[in-house]
Amino acid sequence: MSDTTVSDSGHRLKPLAPAMLRELSVRSNLRGAAQSLSHYGLVVLVGALIWRVSSTWGVFWALPLMAVQGYLVAFLFMAVHETAHKTAFKSRGLNLVVGYLSGFIIGLPYEYYCLFHWDHHRYTQDPDKDPELVVGVKPTSDTQLALAYSGVLQVAGRLRLMLGHAISGKVTVPWIPDNKRAVIVTEARVYAGFYVALLVLSLWFSSALLLWVWIVPLIIGQFFLRPYLYAEHTGCERTRSAFQNTRTTYTGAIVKWIAWNMPYHVEHHAYPSIPFHALPKLNGIVDGEIVHRGRGYIRTTRETWAWFRRHRQAG
Repeated sequence: MSDTTVSDSGHRLKPLAPAMLRELSVRSNLRGAAQSLSHYGLVVLVGALIWRVSSTWGVFWALPLMAVQGYLVAFLFMAVHETAHKTAFKSRGLNLVVGYLSGFIIGLPYEYYCLFHWDHHRYTQDPDKDPELVVGVKPTSDTQLALAYSGVLQVAGRLRLMLGHAISGKVTVPWIPDNKRAVIVTEARVYAGFYVALLVLSLWFSSALLLWVWIVPLIIGQFFLRPYLYAEHTGCERTRSAFQNTRTTYTGAIVKWIAWNMPYHVEHHAYPSIPFHALPKLNGIVDGEIVHRGRGYIRTTRETWAWFRRHRQAG
């Protein structure tokens, strides 16, 4: 019997030994706590610095800190992602707490995202079934492409969808099964209710604290997050093999930390049960099988931008 297997796309893969898969799949409350607390700790620290600088010298002087805060806050998306897989912590409760809190901060309802992301893994790169492609922006000009890379349209779209669920009480997107639609509506209403409460409190106390340490940085942060997300699959094959339909981007330690090791994205899609902290070790095992290898996010963003332009012109 051969020591390789053949994927649906014909790509030959070395199977991961069951013992190694079990070892790599061990979840850790300690590793999850270290990652989430350090990430949130920096968000709080930089937020405090923004408030101090803006109060003392004015908002303009705090803009560089807002850019840093934007990177940190926007990339709490990675906490939502990892907890959606229930792999950030061994404890299901801790996964839910961090998932709901992070989802609230970035304006992405957690239960909704779990279902959305489940279908993304099931139908990766399927233009008719992968939710990321179904709702993805399809730019027809360089201006629209620039807007897509800013992330503004995507954030506006998901907030509009959440408010639609909250107000209409109806969910029509195909990746939400009928038995989960009431949950999604309730979740949207709870999120919207808390946002309104925070707005009322800010107006009551005439405070711009949340605007400068949260809302504005979150918007700025999309300029970092969206190119990162486009690097995951853009320009990859539309096959069932994670080693062909996904890209791993080789980057620095700080970026990998902020992104919860998700630059190892081929590894994650091939073995989604393996938690974020074990992905570097998994990369050492399967690195030779990876087809799409990004060399830093600046270079990879140039490549994905060029792919979108070629795809638009070809269409």
